[in-house]
Amino acid sequence: MSKAIEFHFKSPNDSPGYLLGQLTMLWQRKLKKVLDPLSLTQTQFVLLAALGWLSKKNDSVTQTEIASQSNADRMMVSKVLRTLVDKRFITRQEHATDTRAKVIKLTNEGSIVLQKALIAVEETDIAFFVSLEATLSSFNKTMVQLIDSNS
Repeated sequence: MSKAIEFHFKSPNDSPGYLLGQLTMLWQRKLKKVLDPLSLTQTQFVLLAALGWLSKKNDSVTQTEIASQSNADRMMVSKVLRTLVDKRFITRQEHATDTRAKVIKLTNEGSIVLQKALIAVEETDIAFFVSLEATLSSFNKTMVQLIDSNS
């Protein structure tokens, strides 16, 4: 007879990692439904949104800044940005002073699709998290704390 496996948690619902994984998968399914009609994956949306945020303050946003803003792997960002160029949502140009850097800009088509995606994703977020109502701000602060302490 094999030895019984021992778990630290009494049930899956006592495991924060398990619950976070389950919640993430549910949320990602909801986002996929609203992003698919816009020909965007969640990763593409995240990078476009990061570019949108960064472009509000800086006219010369680089791939590195997008990777940092989105907390994403630089190589993956480069690959996804190439796909967004192919879709004509962004342009990639040489940086004026740093020959190693690429400046990323939204195209008109990219701005339109990003605006549509932002509306759809924000509506989806509101609907998904509605049951938290009064505790949403505290939930968000806790997530930021976890991100900061594990980065």
